[in-house]
Amino acid sequence: MCQWPLLMDRKMRCLLLKPDPLSCNRMSRNDRSTHYVTKIGNKLGSVSVADCLAQPLMVSGGYTVQGRPMVVRDFDADTTAEEGTRVLILGGIHGDEYSSISIMFKWMEILEQSSNRDFQWRFAPTVNPDGLLDGQAVRQNANGVDLNRNFPSEDWLDLAEDYWNNSTSRNPRRYPGTHPASEPEVQWIVEQIESYKPDVIVSVHAPYHLLDYDGPPEAPEQIGELHLHLLGVYPGSLGNYSGINLGIPVVTMELPSAGIMPSDEQIVSMWVDLLQWLYDHHES
Repeated sequence: MCQWPLLMDRKMRCLLLKPDPLSCNRMSRNDRSTHYVTKIGNKLGSVSVADCLAQPLMVSGGYTVQGRPMVVRDFDADTTAEEGTRVLILGGIHGDEYSSISIMFKWMEILEQSSNRDFQWRFAPTVNPDGLLDGQAVRQNANGVDLNRNFPSEDWLDLAEDYWNNSTSRNPRRYPGTHPASEPEVQWIVEQIESYKPDVIVSVHAPYHLLDYDGPPEAPEQIGELHLHLLGVYPGSLGNYSGINLGIPVVTMELPSAGIMPSDEQIVSMWVDLLQWLYDHHES
């Protein structure tokens, strides 16, 4: 078994290991989930079906336009830190951003092998599976809606349609939908925010090669090779809804490529830097 570097900092106490593909069969107890996760693994080039099946993803009550389940994996904090910071981490809001999904499985591998967990995590590795799996991968969901323009931000009714018409020239890839939270995938994420009550939301995208941030407190200046470059907020974006309206900080990582994963070194570096920022700003 090939090992990642062992982090020596007290706050970075986690052993980073690549999984043994022969042991990646825990999802096989549920044939439906196995079939679904296998389809995800077959679509991604940077992680294998075995990597995906290694994660015991659970159906979490929500379904997409086409009836695909929304799945999550929870990682509890150590018993001594039960009331610690909660982090909701989302991949694949845009179905054609493959790397944003693949890296979720890599980070779950890292966290699974961690010798210490000071935070509570909920991973939702692909929150737009219709966009990913329905033929050629597309940005939007099955209704043709850009999920990251459909969140019920306070300015949606006043600005969303106008922004789409005038700032994007009615670009179908940016279509915000007919009304705020019209899409079941967005409704599910909103429900996750309400029920899980995260202290921080991490949303992974591609391919702008930067770090964006919305909400309090101080933004991270750098996570791995991604440097802070604030993009502003858009009507219906997750950063607008959660970071600005709800005051729940949203860290948005824009990976360098939608189709090519960061190197193993960068995958670890981003994880370590994210943990360090959480320790600095959110440790209980």
